[in-house]
Amino acid sequence: MTRLTLENISVEFPLYQQRAHSLKHALVRAAVGSSIGKAAGSNQLVVKALQTINLDLREGDRLALVGPNGSGKSTLLRVMAGIYHPTQGTLQCLGRRMPLFDIHSGFDDEATGFENIVLRGLMMGFTRAEMECRMEDIAAFSGLGDFLSLPVRTYSSGMMFRILFSISTSSSADIILMDEWIATGDKDFIASANKRLHDLVDESRILVFACHDFELLRKLCNRAILLERGTVKMAGSVDEVLESYVQAQTT
Repeated sequence: MTRLTLENISVEFPLYQQRAHSLKHALVRAAVGSSIGKAAGSNQLVVKALQTINLDLREGDRLALVGPNGSGKSTLLRVMAGIYHPTQGTLQCLGRRMPLFDIHSGFDDEATGFENIVLRGLMMGFTRAEMECRMEDIAAFSGLGDFLSLPVRTYSSGMMFRILFSISTSSSADIILMDEWIATGDKDFIASANKRLHDLVDESRILVFACHDFELLRKLCNRAILLERGTVKMAGSVDEVLESYVQAQTT
């Protein structure tokens, strides 16, 4: 059984005293939605990125994360992926997670495309043998041919996206965590990338999707939460949450 449960999750990032004043004003100027306050039992200033988040996701759930920039969507996805550890609360995950964000991390510019396929796979939790078994399919999907034998520092931005996308989406997972729809790049690559993403979403048992494309959220998701300053402002159907969000933005 696949399940993702968050109980009273809070995430705080410390602001060190010698920089707290300038950082606070920088955050205000940037209209960051997170709150600034003191850590419990301390005078340490912190950014309260998430505050008391409770979610219980089960098989069949397709959750849309809605909210303005800085509301906590990306932080919540990183907690769900196990990248950020909560300051308070617990996270329980049953099933294999696939985070489809920050796909550009973990590359060695001096290594070849083939070498980076293995390196990236190891960072994703696969063994070298597993990545070698996937090598042919990843190479074929990327369409980079002989360029895979060259250092990736020689790649164009379009070529880099092709190999990164091909590796990151090379296997299915129980839980898909996605920050925006990532099927971009060369025009002749977009169609196959879109199909692969849709296939991954269809095969997954739980989807958590942060996106500003409302039509895509309506198409892919069956429930939603509205985040504001790191808290869940509202939970409900996708249409209900999007309507509330739009009304709040226009008043």
